[in-house]
Amino acid sequence: MTPIKPSFPNDTETTPAKPYGNVQTADYELESILSPGPKFEARHPQPPLRSVSTKELCRMTRQLSTLLHAGMPLVPALTALVEQLQSPTNAQAQSRNRPKRPLAAIVEEIRNDVNEGGSLAQALHKHPGLFSPLFVSMVAAGESSGALEEVLARIADILENRVQLVDKVKAAFAYPALMVFVATGVVVFLLSYVVPGLTRLFVEMNRELPWPTRLLIATSGFTRTYFVVILGILCGGVITLAVLYKSQQYKARLDRLTLRLPLFGPLLFRLELARLTRTLGALMKSGLPVITAMEITQRVVQNSLIAKAMNDIKDSVQKGDNIADAVRTTGLFPPVVYHLIATGQMSGNIEDGLIEIAEMYDGEVQATVRTLTSLLEPIILLVMGAVVGFIVMAILLPVFEINQAL
Repeated sequence: MTPIKPSFPNDTETTPAKPYGNVQTADYELESILSPGPKFEARHPQPPLRSVSTKELCRMTRQLSTLLHAGMPLVPALTALVEQLQSPTNAQAQSRNRPKRPLAAIVEEIRNDVNEGGSLAQALHKHPGLFSPLFVSMVAAGESSGALEEVLARIADILENRVQLVDKVKAAFAYPALMVFVATGVVVFLLSYVVPGLTRLFVEMNRELPWPTRLLIATSGFTRTYFVVILGILCGGVITLAVLYKSQQYKARLDRLTLRLPLFGPLLFRLELARLTRTLGALMKSGLPVITAMEITQRVVQNSLIAKAMNDIKDSVQKGDNIADAVRTTGLFPPVVYHLIATGQMSGNIEDGLIEIAEMYDGEVQATVRTLTSLLEPIILLVMGAVVGFIVMAILLPVFEINQAL
């Protein structure tokens, strides 16, 4: 059955006071459009989504786009996708009565809903734990414009860029993090087990010890006595920050503090800015009205300060301002951002301009990460060497004094 394409009854074009290209604004209610009727209620409980990674979702989206581009109808394409997600162990899983893989089970539910007459966007909307508002909105726009396979390919590109950037950042910081973990473990082991046995001999001699040795003995005793307390304080601090981050009031303060951190603050800001511009550009390129695209982008941004700035931009555009002037008014974004947006407005191609901004900041993030890791590695080595050197010096100083006395 041919899927029913969602309609957008509330879309109305408005002419802004200041022109900024061929951009539409609309009072677009996504929830009411995608809300499925009673006949499309889920028939089975959703499988746990914790085992579905972003890479799997990206691969599934790319494969569905390829199948549709080859001319296959939507329902057969979803059926083929279910089989693909179950391979190569599909036969073994069935023979052993194993449950289907979570993503395959979800795609099968989506296929059944579409086969009963629902749109793909409606079917995806029933799985908010897996498909974000960005994903669902772009699919709805693709179905409405008749370019679903192109929109799915664009979604796959967004997911791939996100995964690649996150993987590069994780890989860059993996080695410094491992060095910190190993160095901390070595120091704790020395202070808790090695140092006490060696320093006990010096204490039993009833001799006045050098101040580095006394400091080392005091530190070792404190670590052994209060190790559990220190660990509990650290865990409590992490839990407290997590709880405060859920509060809107404290989240805004923490986000503001995060952006002010030296070195890491600019990096996080560029990450958020790349996510914002890429999402907004992709949504507008898919045919969504600019106000709707801004509302969805605001929910995608994780930093509350940037999300508030996005909301201010949306309000200004609704009042008739162009996007570049609205971006400039917030005072949060660098001049290059609104200049590139203004250039895109004049050329009537603001969507590609936003994506170019995202590509620019992705490159800056990677360059910043390389710089930070190149700085962190020698700093960690120096700190680790200084700590271990101090421990060795504190142990050897009494030995030298004893040798001199003899």
